[in-house]
Amino acid sequence: MTNQPASRFPQLSLAVFTINATWHISSFSPDAEKILGLTSSEVKNKSFQVLSQEYDRLADFFSKCSSIGQDSQVSSFNTVIELPDTGKYIDLLSTVISLPDNGGNFSGAVVSLQEASKSLLVNQLVLDSVADGVFIVDSHWKISSFNKVAESITGWKTKEVLGKSCSRIFHSNICGSACILAQSVKEKKRITDRPIFIKRKNGSTIPVNISAAPFFDHEGNIIGGIETFRDTTNIIRNDLIVNSVADGVFTVDRNWKITSFNRAAEKITGWPGEKAIGKSCSEIFKSSICGKNCAIAQCLYSGNPISSRSITIINASGEQIPISISAAPLTDPDGNIIGGVETFRDLSDITALRKTLSRSYSFESIISKSTAMQRIFKILPDIARSPSTALILGESGTGKELVARALYNAGNRSDKPFVIVNCGVLPETLLESELFGYKAGAFTDAKKDKQGCFAAAEKGTLFLDEIGDIPHSLQVKLLRVLQNKVYEPLGSNTPIEADVRIITATNRNLQELVRQGLFREDLFYRLNVVKINLPPLRERLEDIPLLTEHFIKQFSAQQGKDILGISSGALSLLMHYDYPGNIRELENVIEYAFILCEGGLIQPEHLPEPFYVGESFSAKVSVATGGSLTLEEIEKQAISLSLERNKWKRMATCRELSISKDTLRRKISRYGLENPLAEIIDD
Repeated sequence: MTNQPASRFPQLSLAVFTINATWHISSFSPDAEKILGLTSSEVKNKSFQVLSQEYDRLADFFSKCSSIGQDSQVSSFNTVIELPDTGKYIDLLSTVISLPDNGGNFSGAVVSLQEASKSLLVNQLVLDSVADGVFIVDSHWKISSFNKVAESITGWKTKEVLGKSCSRIFHSNICGSACILAQSVKEKKRITDRPIFIKRKNGSTIPVNISAAPFFDHEGNIIGGIETFRDTTNIIRNDLIVNSVADGVFTVDRNWKITSFNRAAEKITGWPGEKAIGKSCSEIFKSSICGKNCAIAQCLYSGNPISSRSITIINASGEQIPISISAAPLTDPDGNIIGGVETFRDLSDITALRKTLSRSYSFESIISKSTAMQRIFKILPDIARSPSTALILGESGTGKELVARALYNAGNRSDKPFVIVNCGVLPETLLESELFGYKAGAFTDAKKDKQGCFAAAEKGTLFLDEIGDIPHSLQVKLLRVLQNKVYEPLGSNTPIEADVRIITATNRNLQELVRQGLFREDLFYRLNVVKINLPPLRERLEDIPLLTEHFIKQFSAQQGKDILGISSGALSLLMHYDYPGNIRELENVIEYAFILCEGGLIQPEHLPEPFYVGESFSAKVSVATGGSLTLEEIEKQAISLSLERNKWKRMATCRELSISKDTLRRKISRYGLENPLAEIIDD
């Protein structure tokens, strides 16, 4: 401390200083320096109790300051200080204005000291600077002070209310025995944050939050009471609006603690608001993106909103709930980020609808909504119940094995074995022994009998995949099994009866192989009793969304990743591709996307190179086709690419696009499409 001036309080003015949330002095006015004889540099950033080291009589004042609550209110009391040079005492009116932040938490206070005889006007100026309405009553419950905010809220002027009973002015719903101010004075303690209703001068009723405290003189006697009140009309209106919204809404502060939680949020999560508020949002939602991918965290760090992100949360019952979320930062009037707000929408009904649609477009584990596949679905149950041999034709990756399994599962032999043999991967000698088995000694190293696939599939179903690759020598033996229902193991002359349903599949043109002499004609007709021709994926593009969703669910379960779907931009890229590898290739594309996608929706950048940046057909379609092109532009692009892919043959293009020849002709004319190399071919 510095040496104090010889004469303190020469012309007693208003000493004002401010303290922060930790009760350290943050500012010290020039008059405070003059009155208290301390410089700003000596006390700034120090505990306000440093003043009591100079003035013992201020200790009681500081004790009362410390008891001030966290809500905005004014407390005034008398403090007597001895003037050290004269031995005289001076009576000071001490005023403390407690200031809350936007969240209602204590953020500091303004303290003033003024000679009691000169403080009335200054005290009123202090009251008028408070953001809340403030009034003071004497021991007879007559209003003795009424600040400007109180005038604004109630509509009454100060001169109209001074000397009147507070109950005559406010007509509150608690006036009388339930009066908060009377209760505070009676119990000699502060009462904070009570919601009530008061009447304004014009007769309208408004909601307010009040705090009340007893008013003491310097000897500790109660001489009246002080009440602060805040108009909560806008708060209640906003709460009503937020609670009427169908989407869940919650807000967090910068410590990730939930500060508000609307009714829809309660319904979706199963958490009541009173239990959610104050908890970390990760405790309540247990979301698939909690942590480094948190949407609110990203918007707080970037300052930019995030919209329509699909995730899952765990509700209060432990169930997974799919939701779509949007998040944005919350800022104060100065633009500082003070928290975040998130809205979320329950997607359970949409997910259930998708499941219903998926069931409508599926047979066993085969998924399709294309007309060609729907026709196959209709006849599959009849084929499954038949004992006849079935031949499944289709390009590699079209799902021939799935159809074979569906026939087996829906047939009369579903409780018996289902045996698969790939005829294209084994050499002739091994394939024969694999099919028919062998006896001990049939060839070198044949130490004991071995059962073949026909024996293993007895009473059940044998699926011969890639039947077009079966060696010519084995075709005769297979024909005998189909005709006579018997076969002979290698090294045996004893026929064995075979009660086996045979299903075959190939990606080769068997009729062409017959013409080339590579496949027996009689065997072809034996196999071709019931034929199922599976269309390639490029002819059933409408199945891509269904198949994509199916694979996403499949890999989500396998890999434990919470990926809920695919964005429109990424799906558009998938829709504009030929798929030479058919469904198997699409499955591989989705598996690749799972490697790059952390959660939510698969985006274009998660797709492999041929789709995202490659030179293939899909790369000709901009990512913007997900939304920036018009329908006409998309139609023009689709027709142009289809003509190119079909070498400008009209009928082939019509078949691919499922439109008539006249429609195609009109579209070509409308969009000015011309073959750059030759005339468009009519076929």
